[in-house]
Parts: sequence; C-alpha cells; structure tokens
Amino acid sequence: MDPQRWRHTPAIQAALRSLDNYHPILETAIAIQQIPAPTFDEGRRGAYVQQRMAQLGLCDVSTDEIGNVYGRRPGQNGGKAVLVSAHLDTVFPHGTDLSLRHEGDRVYGPGLGDNSTGLAGLLHLAQACQAHNLPHAGDVWFVANVGEEGLGDLRGIRATIDRLQPLLGAAIAIEGCDFATLHHQAIGVRRYKVEVRAPGGHSWGDFGNPSAIHVLSLLAARIAQLEVPATPRTTFNIGMINGGTSVNTIAQQASLLLDMRSVELASLNQLIGQVDALINEVSRAHRGVRVHVTTVGDRPAGAIPRDHPLVRAATESFRAVGARVNYQQGSTDANIPLSRGLPAVCIGLTDGGNAHRSDEFIQPANLGRGVQALLLLTMAA
Repeated sequence: MDPQRWRHTPAIQAALRSLDNYHPILETAIAIQQIPAPTFDEGRRGAYVQQRMAQLGLCDVSTDEIGNVYGRRPGQNGGKAVLVSAHLDTVFPHGTDLSLRHEGDRVYGPGLGDNSTGLAGLLHLAQACQAHNLPHAGDVWFVANVGEEGLGDLRGIRATIDRLQPLLGAAIAIEGCDFATLHHQAIGVRRYKVEVRAPGGHSWGDFGNPSAIHVLSLLAARIAQLEVPATPRTTFNIGMINGGTSVNTIAQQASLLLDMRSVELASLNQLIGQVDALINEVSRAHRGVRVHVTTVGDRPAGAIPRDHPLVRAATESFRAVGARVNYQQGSTDANIPLSRGLPAVCIGLTDGGNAHRSDEFIQPANLGRGVQALLLLTMAA
C-alpha cells in the first residue's frame, strides 16, 4: 500500500491533474444537497447517485432493498476488492430550507458538508478512475449508503458489509468535512429511548397522581449528574425529550433519547450500567409508573493501529497532496468494518463547520486536494 508508487504513473498523474479544479466537484455537491434525504427517506438522492454511476459506465449499478446504491469498477487480476463509501442521509427533515449562500470563501447550506460533499467526492473519484482508465488489481466498489445518521444506526453500511465482506480487503468511508482528518479508531455508541407511563389526570382534580414528565425529569437530572472519565474519553447526552398533552394535564407519557459513547468498551459498559441502575431506582420509587427502555442505537467499537498499512497509506496520500493528517476517534461508517475485523478508515475531504446546523458550511478550497488524496488512497489500497 504505497501511494508514492502509484502517484508517478502517467495515468495517475493525469487523473490527479483533472481534480485540481474543485469547482466541478462543488457543483455536484450542491446538486446533491438540493435533494432532501432525511434518514429513512433517502430514495430521491439515491436515484440521482445511481443515475450518475450509470452514466459513468460503472458495472453492476443497482440499489438494494434498503436503498444502498452500488457500482463496481472491475479489477485487472482478481485481487481483494476495496469498498469506497459515502452516506446518503442527512439529519435535516423534509421541509428544511435548503437554500445556499456564498460568503467569502464559504458556501453555506444544510447538509452540504455532511454529506453531500462526501457523495460528490465518491462520484468524482469514480469519474477519474473511468476517464483515465486507472489500473487496479481488485475490484473497487463505490457505494452510497443509507442510514448513517442518528437512529439510522449505520444500517446502510451494515447491509453493505454483510453483502460484500467476503470480497473485501479494505474499506474507505468518506465524510465531506474535516480535511485530512483520519479516523482509524471507532468509538462505541449505545443509544436508549426511555419511555415513562403514569396514571396522569387533571392538574387540579387529580393533583398528586404521578406524572410521566415529572418522573422522566427526575431521571434526566440524575443522569446529568453522572461523572464519567476524561480518559478514556466517555460522554453522554440527552438529545430529545417528548411528552405530555397540555399545560393542565398530568402527563401520562413522556420519553427521552440518550446517547452514550466511549473510546473504550469497558468504560462504555460501566456508563450503561450506571444508567440502567438509575432507571431501576426511579422506576421502583414511583408506584404506578412504568419505565420501558429500548436500545435504538448500538454502534460497535473497533480499531486498527497507527502503523497499519491502510493508515500509513492514508497518511502518505494526504502528504502527497501537501496536507498533514489529523488522527481522530469517532463514530462513522468505518465502525462496522472495523468491528468485524476488516481494515477501514474514514477520511474528510475539505474544510467546513457547523455540521447538523442550518448554517452548516464548507470551505471548498481544499476539495480538489481532498479527492486527490482519496484517489491515491484508493489505488494504494
């Protein structure tokens, strides 16, 4: 896995030059961003990507039963295949204003960086491979996958790895932002939906009856007071609370969504145990109240070391385009292959910020270099 060996071949040099101008990649990212794709409803965006893959002449272009889009570029001598993937979905619901604005060196738009730019990088990588007939031993599978965000719980990449793992030697996941950031350590994530049901009633006439909101609030406050280690880094967040009927109704139902993370499985399990104990305590303390917990997210941990050939190849690929790699831990599509023993990394293509916010932006100046590094890494892998 030596990007430098590939870098100086004439075909690779021509492909790299074709990516010097980032504007066509940005145009594709904008076209993708304008197609709504909330998690569990990525069909329209998937159809656009499938059409683009077919126009590029990739083989076996298809969509599976959950909406993942596949395209294959055949290898030359039957080596292990490489998966290159980018997720289709966005955190923004239907009805979100997707208008763009340009200010200075920034382009603003919900979902532009996460992950319209990643998908654009996937398509322009495939285009460069096709246009310059780049040589590679094994197949390259280009996949646009569903369900990376939130309660999607990585379902798209799970299905992709289920389907392709026997063929694969490595996997590369693409994120639009965080130029030259390299994830080779996947943090573990557990997500709970905690639902409380209580008798409820009228706020005056039934005062004293247990309220689902009151009980849930007490539980949330207890969770918020938990102490978790800074090393290994461990976090929790109550991201949503719902419930109740009206201001003068004692709530019969309420729920929250809780996100728990750690870079170390033992620390994550310790946090989960603390939360489970609090839930049991609160449930026992309130007669007539039922507390139900559903696991709505379970992202497994995994890692390859800094000196793994795939990590070294990614590092050298970014160095070849004049960038310095920033090594990070995170929860990305790389979690699934890493957890199953398949070497994988996740890389970022350009600079940006405010992800998951309506004022999300990218700074596309490095976008060409990001896709050049992705090309070198794909050829090396």
